[in-house]
Amino acid sequence: MPDLDQLTQSLARNLRRWRGERGFTLDALAARAGVSRGMIIGIEQARTNPSVGTTVKLADALGVSIAVLLDQEPGPRVRLVPAGETVRMWSTPGGSSGVLLVGTEASGVPMELMAWTLAPGEGSVSDPHPEGTTELLHVTAGVLTLVADGVEYPVPAGTSAVLVSDVPHAYRNDGDQTVLMTLASAIPPVRFTSDALRTPAHRSAPGS
Repeated sequence: MPDLDQLTQSLARNLRRWRGERGFTLDALAARAGVSRGMIIGIEQARTNPSVGTTVKLADALGVSIAVLLDQEPGPRVRLVPAGETVRMWSTPGGSSGVLLVGTEASGVPMELMAWTLAPGEGSVSDPHPEGTTELLHVTAGVLTLVADGVEYPVPAGTSAVLVSDVPHAYRNDGDQTVLMTLASAIPPVRFTSDALRTPAHRSAPGS
């Protein structure tokens, strides 16, 4: 995993960059993201290590992927990300975790690829993501319970699923075997209008 100080510096640099490119003042970004102005200042000055939830809110407000904020930017054609450069985004005492494998801003559409481990009895509940957000997943071990807008879908090992995740949704492990899955997300870019302070929906992660 990358050094924490390196991630802090990358986040500071990229948050300043993308806030400038979007033309957001500190107050405008704070209003869109639901994050305090002081927190944003602390992050941009590399004095604060924000939670996963805060990083997600800032990425959604800027219309970029988490990977872009953490400086995992695309090369000209091919970019390899060694195992040591992946980023553990969250984990639980029970053994669940989410690891950001790679991300990109190709064609203006933020995309992320993550590896999730869900221990028996654990899961992640999420509010609706920005309209049009799509998630692709493939389960390699265990039986995942996918909940979308109140409807439960069992997803056994070897099965894939597509979820338009602009509704309340959850990923749960209701079984007695650890669930392993790969999760890809495509996040619609921010559409800027005169209503620059409109608050977008946010993604969430366990413990955020």
